[in-house]
Amino acid sequence: MIAPPSTAAAYVFDNASVHAVEQHRCLAEFLDPVTTAGLAETGVTAGWQCLEVGAGGGSVARWLAERVAPAGAVLATDIDPVHVPRVPGLDVRRHDITRDPLPAAAYDLAHARLVLLHLSGRLTALRQMARSLRPGGWLVLDEFDARYSPVLLAPSEQAADQYARFIESKVTVMESAGADMSWGQRVAGAMRDAGLVNIEIRPVLLPWRGGSPGAQLQAHHTRHLRDKFLRAGVTDADLGRFREVLSDPEFVACTALYSVRGMCPAG
Repeated sequence: MIAPPSTAAAYVFDNASVHAVEQHRCLAEFLDPVTTAGLAETGVTAGWQCLEVGAGGGSVARWLAERVAPAGAVLATDIDPVHVPRVPGLDVRRHDITRDPLPAAAYDLAHARLVLLHLSGRLTALRQMARSLRPGGWLVLDEFDARYSPVLLAPSEQAADQYARFIESKVTVMESAGADMSWGQRVAGAMRDAGLVNIEIRPVLLPWRGGSPGAQLQAHHTRHLRDKFLRAGVTDADLGRFREVLSDPEFVACTALYSVRGMCPAG
């Protein structure tokens, strides 16, 4: 049993926002192929019990539910799970991973994508997810190093400079809310410190061209986080210029995603 949740921690991407559906669509289109390929490598199959933390729009949780059917089940948690679909084999709960308990030794697989990087209590969350694993179970975390975002091609030097300013501003906005934008680099070490073994690291470079799902996700953040950008000194005119760069097919940037998995030791 999961206890009733405490008051949810602050999180910059509010699921109650009118922008949340677009946030989840962009994430799913951009990252689901990478995420599900990595999860498949754990051997997840029919009968497994799985935990999906910070389920967001629920696309990964739904994939897992289909994968473990008919005998398995998936628990999808979120501080506000309003967007997670209700499908067979998928249990949806409101839950704050930094504060609310999980059952011990209950899951064959626990996964979170781009969740812990936002949490000031990320190490607490990681240890709790590790404790929820059965012996031989896998913890899989997909996390960005969002400070690494080089421009590979730009229509002008001005466009490249505008993108660099956008990334710098977004790092400021998110880290002021407790995020660690280079957390992806430290996930493997944190898993080791939590007692996990057989740690495997898969760094993935993800290029995005202007107008692509990845660039759409970035452009979406100028709207979803608009008020926070303005408080950081970015103007609406700046945000408009950022969106123009991110929609230009002559523009290409990339980022680094670290897909890291560790195993709960047997015995």
